[in-house]
Amino acid sequence: MRALMFALFIIPLPTWAQDPGELALVKKVFAKLQPISIRANREYCGYIGYDRSGKLVASKAWRGGKDSCQAGDPVNLETVIASYHTHGAFSSRYANEVPSGDDMETDEIEGVDGWVATPGGRLWYIDTQDMVTSQICGIGCLPMDAKFREGDMGRIAPSYHYDQLIEKLLTFD
Repeated sequence: MRALMFALFIIPLPTWAQDPGELALVKKVFAKLQPISIRANREYCGYIGYDRSGKLVASKAWRGGKDSCQAGDPVNLETVIASYHTHGAFSSRYANEVPSGDDMETDEIEGVDGWVATPGGRLWYIDTQDMVTSQICGIGCLPMDAKFREGDMGRIAPSYHYDQLIEKLLTFD
């Protein structure tokens, strides 16, 4: 029992979005964006939040570069609660099956949580309160790149604390 209690403090536990409609909206956004992002090999990004009428909506998606994206001002949102972005096409040169340290840091600075879609079709949620990212669903959960090679990054854990993620990314290089 003591080992179990110790393990609960060491292993990051999955965190989830507060609004059940948020996950459905995010999956809908990524179902549309993933094929475009993969085909263009560019990240696409935006925000999730509430409009003036209190409805949960996504902002316009902005086209970024191969390894970054900066969304413009979400004019249709009264309150922003999360960012979202894709990771483009599969490449064995990028650690793109997990969120990056920059992904987590940027969300933390902006004061929002985040959603990340990977070329393998994984969906990640970034909880900036605890600085933990959790895999909400695995390979093929979202549209995926046909060129994706499972195992390219080694074992992918179900969640990572920020420091663990940085360690994982350093071992990929």
